[in-house]
Amino acid sequence: MPARIQFDDNSLLPALFGHHDEHLVQIERLLDVKLRYRGNRLEISGPAASREIADRALSGLYARLKAGQAIGQGEVQAAVRMAAASETPDRPGAAVRTRKRSIVARSPNQQVYLDALSRAELVLALGPAGTGKTYLAVAMAVATLMRGEVDRIILSRPAVETGERLGFLPGDLRDKIDPYLRPLYDALYDMLPGDHVANRLSSGEIEVAPLAFMRGRTLANAFVILDEAQNATATQMKMFLTRLGEGSRMAVTGDPSQVDLPVGIRSG
Repeated sequence: MPARIQFDDNSLLPALFGHHDEHLVQIERLLDVKLRYRGNRLEISGPAASREIADRALSGLYARLKAGQAIGQGEVQAAVRMAAASETPDRPGAAVRTRKRSIVARSPNQQVYLDALSRAELVLALGPAGTGKTYLAVAMAVATLMRGEVDRIILSRPAVETGERLGFLPGDLRDKIDPYLRPLYDALYDMLPGDHVANRLSSGEIEVAPLAFMRGRTLANAFVILDEAQNATATQMKMFLTRLGEGSRMAVTGDPSQVDLPVGIRSG
């Protein structure tokens, strides 16, 4: 028996269905279902389990549109994935709003991660590359700064020397360390206009620095992120964690399978 959904706001349906119904076609392809609509009613035909997933995914996407969040093909795919993993995906996770874009979780684990970043003083995130560990942490840091909940953002990475001493590399100190920190700059520029990033870097509201530069400091009223933490030694990790000051939050991200430390040195 087909499942049926009735939507109460027709004005949202063009965005929900997509240009030339591309979102519906995408769901049909992903779940092996048939979607047919007339007016504000949509009918879902196919295997029972697939019908339920499609129902939850469409309800979740519609709820996001009602909450003022945009959706595209990436969001549709994420909604299907989350609907397949969760019994209640029709309550959209809150968007992390930055100056250039709003960012939402694209998997159940990302939603758990964002929830933790919004509540906890210290969050540890371990996982392979490409899972959004750093990007989501930077997004939460930018949103927190924009809301005035912290005074500054501090982004850090261990400067692992891959066969060359920093002192022998050409250029001044910034030229030497910037290649290690480029992924953090990329995330910032994806969320803030270029002039905003430059101004905040100049004013000290945003600081990007190697892990070694954290020694001897107390980081108060800041959102602090340590990226690539698997390349910090145990001593460096202890030093970093004890930098957390009053009113600050800290996120530590890393991939334990990608340790670049010299042989014999244990990852922190």
